[in-house]
Amino acid sequence: MQVLHVIRSCDPRGGGPIEAIRQLARACGYEWNFSVVCTDPPDAPWIAELELETAAVGPARGRYGYAPGLRAELRRRIPDADAVVIHGLWLYPDHLAARLCRSARVPYLVYVHGMLDPAFRRLFPLRHAAKTISWHLFDRKMLEGAAAVLFTCEEERRLAPQSFGPFRARTEIVPYAVGEPPGDAAQQREKFYQRFPECRGRRLVLYLSRLHPKKGCDLLIRAFAQAMSDDARFHLVMAGPGVADWVATLKRLVATLQVGSRITWTGMLTGDLKWGAFRSAEVFVLPSHQENYGIAVVEALACSVPVLITDRVNIWKEIETDGAGLVCADTVDSFTGILRQWKGLTEEDRVAYRSAAHRCYVTRFNSRAAASRFQEVVNDIVARR
Repeated sequence: MQVLHVIRSCDPRGGGPIEAIRQLARACGYEWNFSVVCTDPPDAPWIAELELETAAVGPARGRYGYAPGLRAELRRRIPDADAVVIHGLWLYPDHLAARLCRSARVPYLVYVHGMLDPAFRRLFPLRHAAKTISWHLFDRKMLEGAAAVLFTCEEERRLAPQSFGPFRARTEIVPYAVGEPPGDAAQQREKFYQRFPECRGRRLVLYLSRLHPKKGCDLLIRAFAQAMSDDARFHLVMAGPGVADWVATLKRLVATLQVGSRITWTGMLTGDLKWGAFRSAEVFVLPSHQENYGIAVVEALACSVPVLITDRVNIWKEIETDGAGLVCADTVDSFTGILRQWKGLTEEDRVAYRSAAHRCYVTRFNSRAAASRFQEVVNDIVARR
């Protein structure tokens, strides 16, 4: 099966979509041939590390992502594909790929990656207004012409029609593929402690995601300061890339709250250091104001690490149902409450949460099941072609 993926950027700092493609390719196996077209510069360092056949035709111009070489590359590749997966909305690569697929009569699927979450209307009202124009000009037609619109979970699909009005489209649930953690756990923990020795012997509260306003990083810092100020055994690890101005704002907040000695800033972690952070953590936290899935949440579960999340993370119902962590509203007071609740647990309680976390991953989120679901949807579409 020849599957072409079209995505604005393969930069891993951009979040989950490119990681989802990589993990899905591994889980689908050699009989499924994945290729990628993106608008990154050809010499971007992450292109060589992608482990997939990739055509980088950028750099893209402006916020719309226009790239002059994209049309020719897609015209060359789309006719040879059994199916095309378009990752995202609002941008030139998405709109162009859909239009060329319709012309070539090649079925396309659209992974919306949480971009239809109505929370954006509240969080970023000006951007939402601009996207409303794009919706009526391009994106609604793109979704209605798709062979399938893919959502990562039922909550994401339920919320989507609330953003710009209902649309007529075939929708499917296809979770992200998240594989079992690789490597030796003890060696990964030791590598992490050697790089960040202040974390050794501490009860680590791990945040591992982009440092972005929608992720609730400021909320987390305030809640941690309130909940853990009387117990120096707890240490917050803030792991992830972020825009310099926002990171500086967060660090000023830390200084104001006088918790600088209780927080480690690691920057973006990859490979053994990333997995070492997960394996060293007592609990994982993601206080997002909006999150369509949360690959890092699932990676934590795969490492048997319980999660503390808000009910704005769209897999919160699965976490709560399986007892794999604690869930609250996206406010400082609520998150302070679940941090205090976690702090008050007994060792027996924490062991039970760890067991439930891994059980939740195995039963709901393992990569083989996600890949099988993707293959089932694509096979059905191709058979109807």
